[in-house]
Amino acid sequence: MSNTILQRAEGPLASDVYLPASPQNVLWGRLPCRADAPVLTIAPGTSVTVDTVSHEGLLEDQGRDPLAYFTGHGVPADAVLGDAVEIAATVSHDPAVDGPHVVTGPIFVDGARPGDLLKVTVESLLPRVPYGVISNRHGRGALPGELPRGGATVSVFCPVAEREGGLFGTLPVVDGGERVVEFPLAPFLGTMGVAVDSDERPHSVPPGAHGGNIDINLLVEGTVLYLPVQVPGALAYVGDPHFAQGDGEVALTALEASLRATLRFDVVPRDEALAEFGEITGPLVRADGYLVPTGLDPDLNKAMRACVRAALSLIQARWGLEEHLAYAYLSAATDFDISQVVDVVCGVHARIRESDFKAVNRD
Repeated sequence: MSNTILQRAEGPLASDVYLPASPQNVLWGRLPCRADAPVLTIAPGTSVTVDTVSHEGLLEDQGRDPLAYFTGHGVPADAVLGDAVEIAATVSHDPAVDGPHVVTGPIFVDGARPGDLLKVTVESLLPRVPYGVISNRHGRGALPGELPRGGATVSVFCPVAEREGGLFGTLPVVDGGERVVEFPLAPFLGTMGVAVDSDERPHSVPPGAHGGNIDINLLVEGTVLYLPVQVPGALAYVGDPHFAQGDGEVALTALEASLRATLRFDVVPRDEALAEFGEITGPLVRADGYLVPTGLDPDLNKAMRACVRAALSLIQARWGLEEHLAYAYLSAATDFDISQVVDVVCGVHARIRESDFKAVNRD
């Protein structure tokens, strides 16, 4: 297991602007709304290095004592994040009404106005610790009432191993056994969002037009997320850091673990956004040569249909295809993936290959 630990303000900071996950800079279980004061104000085009903290190891069903929880799994005390310990001890959280996620922010981006798009570019993602946790709790996940057996929370501690090919998560074949299954890490932030136009803070679990807990594992280093701005300054926030996740995230969580993220925040004015993408009403991803519209709904079938409509709208607006031809293209050439089925609101995302349209004149 690698020994790299990124405590607050220690280790590499890729940007001159740094936002630590101190108790005054985070919310636990709720997302920012228009009534929240920003913890940081930046100009468009600014890169910010943001520390995020995973909720796993902090939650009440794990003792709300990350020092005791992680040292109980063999982690040295000095390898437990100090900000996680402080958040668990001091930040308000009621599991009966709040979600589990810790989010850092909000960040006020000068000039962002309702109707614009906030463009968030993921410049770098660094693991802050060499371990994480995968949990199945409260009879949720993809098999509610079936797993976990007996209804008790199952939290699996997952050390990270450093191999020649990179970093890998490790799981034992049987509890306490020496044989392990290894899978590659692909860090991303499960929660990236903007404040809602309401005086009430949303629950941190269900994603929506504001983004939030979208859990799209494509959002690794080098990718971009576009979000429709709802309030002046956007009031952006990030959290729910992952080391790895399969599409679906069936057990309720994936490999949850704290990350240090460097993100660039830009504003796309409404007229430019309309010319580029048409009317965008929810999260839109650009990753690895794909444009990725999303569909969100408590019903997975409805989320799928919403994603198809969003994809049709994008193709028609950006490349001018007639509706029936865009529909035919989606059926022949586009993969629709399940983002997650465990966050009350299910997510589907479509991967539209931009290179397929290189011969299309957009003028």
